[in-house]
Amino acid sequence: MIDWTNATTGDHQELDLQPVGLQKSECVLGFIPVVYYSVLLCVGLPVNILTAVALCRLASRTKKPLYYYLLAVTGSDILSQLFIIFVGFLLETAVFHRDVPKVLLQAVSAAEFAANHASIWSTVPLTVDRYVALCHPLLHRQISYAARARRIIASVLALSLASGVPFFWWSDMWRNSHPPTVLDSVLIWTHVTIIYFLPCSIFFVLNSLIIHTLRVRKRQQPCQEEPRPVRRFGKTTAMLLAITSVFSVLWAPRTAVVIYHLYVSSVHRDWRVHLAYDLSNMLAMLNTAVNFFLYCFVSKPFRNVVRDVVLLRSWPSYSRHTAPQNQTPNNNSISSLYSGNNKRSQRDSTPLSPHRARKPS
Repeated sequence: MIDWTNATTGDHQELDLQPVGLQKSECVLGFIPVVYYSVLLCVGLPVNILTAVALCRLASRTKKPLYYYLLAVTGSDILSQLFIIFVGFLLETAVFHRDVPKVLLQAVSAAEFAANHASIWSTVPLTVDRYVALCHPLLHRQISYAARARRIIASVLALSLASGVPFFWWSDMWRNSHPPTVLDSVLIWTHVTIIYFLPCSIFFVLNSLIIHTLRVRKRQQPCQEEPRPVRRFGKTTAMLLAITSVFSVLWAPRTAVVIYHLYVSSVHRDWRVHLAYDLSNMLAMLNTAVNFFLYCFVSKPFRNVVRDVVLLRSWPSYSRHTAPQNQTPNNNSISSLYSGNNKRSQRDSTPLSPHRARKPS
């Protein structure tokens, strides 16, 4: 972050009483984070809105829980971009460094953590759904449907909102010069557990079971006549593995830097930790803008719907294409009925042959 502080009376007193050997570390990157977050917001927000529109169409058309879970992930990414990137990084850097009440900064911090938790934990129900679909297909047909998916998503969002409340008392690593207190340690470990260690453990266990199941089915594939379900599940699983892997890679540096700040050296005092913290935040926020490209790379239906949205094609065009297919069986049965009646009428109207007309003497 740029070396701007909140110009309140308490901050001035804190800076005046700060020892000379513990001066605040300077931001080595300068205005690069502001430019980076501005570009990321200008690119990522429209892309996520386009993703949300496309997933809404797919969800309303197919009623598959998969698209509802992906829609929840996209909506959470939009909230993260608005609260963390726009409000947290841009507005706090350009506006909130002025005389702003501390309560407002703490309320914004709680909203940032709630959006962050929602963005990460929205992927967990998607992983569980894919695990049940692959490893327990009969159970998946019974418990996985659109209404249940919506209830699960609402529960995850409510819990994420509640989990952001304790971080109202989160200490600003850039501005606070005092060593981390017991409350800071509890909040930091709660934060890294919620955003990284716990979800990554769930991803690792379930994805390992999914990959094991796919390998077993691949070995059994030569003995089967129809390998198509394996291919279909493989594409969906590839999307899931890509989402969770990108998240694990991009969020790992920030988790390590936060723990390093807690036990080794403070962000406020060491410019190298300050630099590492800035770069790790930039990598972590990149996760909110990459899912669109993963969906386009893996899913052909998603690419088709995105093309229709970009070209401003109306939604009734899908019903025109699907209507003749739905009416084909009825038309075939009616035509076969007419052909059967015609054959029956022709057989009744044809004269009998001489052999059949001859009576026995």
